[in-house]
Amino acid sequence: MSDFQHQAIRLTTQQQPVTWLESLRNKATDEWLAQPWPTRKTEHWKYTPMQALHKTIFHTWGATANQTLDKDLAEELIPLDAHRLVFINGVFDPVYSSKLPESIVRFSNANADQQALIQEHLGNIVEGDKHLFATLNNAWLDDGILVHVPRNVQLDKPVYIVNVVTAMAAVSNQRVLIVLGENSRADVVEHYFSRDEVQNGFANSLTEVHLADGANLHHYRLNLEEEHAQHIGAVHVDLQRNARFRGFALALGSSLMRVDYQLNHRGQGAELDLQGVYLPRNQQVVDYHTNVCHWVPHCTSNEVFRGIVGDSAQAIFNGCIYIHQDAQKTLAELSNKNLLTSNKAEVNTKPELEIYADDVKCAHGATISQLNNNARYYLQSRGLSRAEADVMLSFGFINELLEQIAQPVVHDYLQPRLAKLFGRDNSLNDASALAELADD
Repeated sequence: MSDFQHQAIRLTTQQQPVTWLESLRNKATDEWLAQPWPTRKTEHWKYTPMQALHKTIFHTWGATANQTLDKDLAEELIPLDAHRLVFINGVFDPVYSSKLPESIVRFSNANADQQALIQEHLGNIVEGDKHLFATLNNAWLDDGILVHVPRNVQLDKPVYIVNVVTAMAAVSNQRVLIVLGENSRADVVEHYFSRDEVQNGFANSLTEVHLADGANLHHYRLNLEEEHAQHIGAVHVDLQRNARFRGFALALGSSLMRVDYQLNHRGQGAELDLQGVYLPRNQQVVDYHTNVCHWVPHCTSNEVFRGIVGDSAQAIFNGCIYIHQDAQKTLAELSNKNLLTSNKAEVNTKPELEIYADDVKCAHGATISQLNNNARYYLQSRGLSRAEADVMLSFGFINELLEQIAQPVVHDYLQPRLAKLFGRDNSLNDASALAELADD
């Protein structure tokens, strides 16, 4: 058992959770203390550098005093006409949050019916021993957000959940529970960002999604924190008959950034479309682990992740598709493409297929490459400088996925920011060192 595990449990004594969550917290606490700390020999944590987290000492939760966004941070909000909830270091900010409809409520304000719904669905998608930090999230659970859309209802506006981190040695535990009834529809945007100052806190976030028959969810998870932040998160999804989940993930990278996706096809005709982009540079780390499980026949999944890794940064991608023996007529595809812009950059990619059915159509693949010299030469011959050509080629590598973002305001928010990032950060587009090696 590690010092971090003991320290994490000591933090629970500083919380004042709602009483009806105590049983889940107590069970998770016992599970957390009983689980071994991951090492290089732990398969799903083999390439994730846990040393920084293991050595970090956190003494407190986010500030409990009333606090709100300053002008600079407020300008980073997506200008989305939405039901907005803002949290600063895990603490709810009523000033910048909007008035919420009955379908969106914090756990601490839930009525009896909503409490029963939360207890029915919370923590029921995955087994805790397979998701270590989901167990920790349960042990730290003192509040959360419930998004419940009843059957045959389409939420009038997107749900915009903002988590802001400031430079303080504190912990935040973020929990979202999304329950969509039959034939309902919603858009949810989770936005994580921070001040420009060096961050020295830790965020543990978990989103659970239960989609009933015919439900449709568009989900966006944007990790745009400062590069020294530490964040471990997860998105767990259950899809019932004819349900559809369309997800988009973006991470710029930090000292430790890991996000796990666990997606389960529980009903026939369920559809999954998950796309992701990661852009680590300097000495940042980004780690995406995805596990798509087809338990029943006639389901579809399409997964595409692309990364651009510069400087001495490290990216990890582990994507697994599991086809149960009863999941006949499955269509599943997985693609991971990576672009290295430095000879010190590193990618560990591992696409996996486990197929136990004999009537399926599946494909998976991964590529690691550098900028194409012929394409660069072509652009330079048309009057572009080498730097401009590199920016165009690098940004074009991910722009195909950005153009498929269904929510136009999110697209319009991200595209200029990423374009500016490429223009000012040579680590994302300067492949001159690799090009010179290739020319020798």
